[in-house]
Amino acid sequence: MTSDIGVSSTSGREVSRFIPVPTSVSEQAQQFLGMDMFGGAADRVAPRDVAEWRALISETDELLVAVMGTQVEHLRSSVASRAVGGVPVFVVTPDGVDESDDTQPIYLDIHGGSLLMGGGKACEIMARRMAAQVQVRTWSVDYRMPPDHPYPAALDDVLAVYRGLLEVRPPEQIVVGGGSAGGNLAAALILRARDEGLPLPAALVLLTPEVDLTESGDSFHTNLGIDNVLTESLADSIALYAGDHDLRHPYLSPLFGDLSSPLPPTFLQAGTRDLFLSNTVRMHRKLRMGGVDAQLHVFEAMPHGGFFGAPEDDELTEEIRRFLAAHVKT
Repeated sequence: MTSDIGVSSTSGREVSRFIPVPTSVSEQAQQFLGMDMFGGAADRVAPRDVAEWRALISETDELLVAVMGTQVEHLRSSVASRAVGGVPVFVVTPDGVDESDDTQPIYLDIHGGSLLMGGGKACEIMARRMAAQVQVRTWSVDYRMPPDHPYPAALDDVLAVYRGLLEVRPPEQIVVGGGSAGGNLAAALILRARDEGLPLPAALVLLTPEVDLTESGDSFHTNLGIDNVLTESLADSIALYAGDHDLRHPYLSPLFGDLSSPLPPTFLQAGTRDLFLSNTVRMHRKLRMGGVDAQLHVFEAMPHGGFFGAPEDDELTEEIRRFLAAHVKT
């Protein structure tokens, strides 16, 4: 399968390119790259009012549950709901992890979903998926989102849960992580926690993070139409989330914050077809320039969020576990 992509050259001319599904990745990955994940989402008209936003969010959450639900059916874990600082949290304990052992680390997971979606049942499913990856008890924050709760509600919620987590675990037994929009909030949480004088966690995991809400990176153009998961700019969602706030503020776009040490060791991941590749690469470079221990893992042909079940996803899981084993006290 090929994609006919129109791109601009450096001289501004429009050129056409055929982008084949590469043979350099596994068969499962090739099959995934040949799929239209969201049925022509790039051609949809942005919602015009709150009711249309709510309808789109509900529709997308149902799709997330349908797509990811089948991936977690075989996972053996216990799930409990609790409130931490008044914020709902899913506590997922993978099979083999002792629920009664209060000396084990906790992974604070912040779900993705364009800063608007992924709450409720979708949050629970993504939490189970993440807990299986890290094989650590996982707290997943079901944070508030637009259209009813724009910025800074989500960041306030994850900070409240982080404060609560510090009451039951020392910072060296805490990992903060998030993918996509969750990566935005995870990085913003670290910057805000530092600004408020809180101890920082042992490690930070940023999986294809949405750390630049201005969408200024190169891959927002070079991978547009190539990433079959993120098929368009998120400018409309970002506007709904941020309102009139400056998108370059570090709590909205952590890439533009002070990323100098001391910050926790950071694991970053993206793929060569990922619309957020530039986000991840630039975040890695800035952390490194700030003296932070930062690892970058870029996977061949991987779109945003991975291949949803290919061997390359297993490779990513092993890399995350190796990183955690090196940095987290058990």
